Amino acid sequence: MTEKTKVSKEVKRKTKIKLKNEKEKNVMITKDTNFIELLEKKPEAFNLLFQAGLHCLGCSMSAYETIEQGCLAHGMSQKDIANLIKQLNN
Repeated sequence: MTEKTKVSKEVKRKTKIKLKNEKEKNVMITKDTNFIELLEKKPEAFNLLFQAGLHCLGCSMSAYETIEQGCLAHGMSQKDIANLIKQLNN
């Protein structure tokens, strides 16, 4: 394999990885997204969740609960949940 071929294959591989990462970042968060999925897709969401009183990383239920279920368990209204989802997608 020539050096040019090696470089070309590496560029293609990195481009595929970059496109995959960009697609994952642009995934819409819904009330049915569970907390682990959310934090895998958007780790920066942790601060917003923490400010909303949702300390999800410390909770064993975060692997199973959806955002809506967790919010309802913490006394949030449907309007509060909708606002949080909107903020998570911005």
